[in-house]
Amino acid sequence: MIKILIIILFTNTTYIFGQDNFIENETLKSFIKTNPKKASTLSAILPGLGQIYNKQYWKVPVIYGGYLVIGHYIKFNNGMYHEFRNALLLELDDIESTINPFPNFSKSSLERNMDFWRRNRDLLIIFTGVYYLLNIVDAHVFAHLSEFNINENLTMKIKPTVEKIQMTNTLGLSLKFIF
Repeated sequence: MIKILIIILFTNTTYIFGQDNFIENETLKSFIKTNPKKASTLSAILPGLGQIYNKQYWKVPVIYGGYLVIGHYIKFNNGMYHEFRNALLLELDDIESTINPFPNFSKSSLERNMDFWRRNRDLLIIFTGVYYLLNIVDAHVFAHLSEFNINENLTMKIKPTVEKIQMTNTLGLSLKFIF
């Protein structure tokens, strides 16, 4: 136990003395470019992997939470579609011993409800594909934006100006960008 504590003590003291170099390494890390093609490929292989590559870890639970919500509603709509489909089949058969679970619904009402839940299920399946593509686009765009320099030197100043145009003074606003 004492040996482990001594090893931990000696390995952690190197960080105390190397504090100045740590700051330089942080500034160098900010200039490391991420490859947008690699980010989008990783995100296409496994949703969220491109966001991990871009070091946007907080997006991974959002992505999978979205898939869980969409999956839940696909399952719910599919279940309702099958309930109304089975009710319509029971309504249309000529056997009198079968009972429609929705006795207040007519044949046309059962058909409308069946079509409604099927359409919702199918739209959610299409939306899942769009959500998947949006995940890939997000990884690709943020890989491009990682090389965009954001620091205190980027400013935009708006100030009033007076300019002379055709021998008359003109008032206006001037936008000045400093990079």
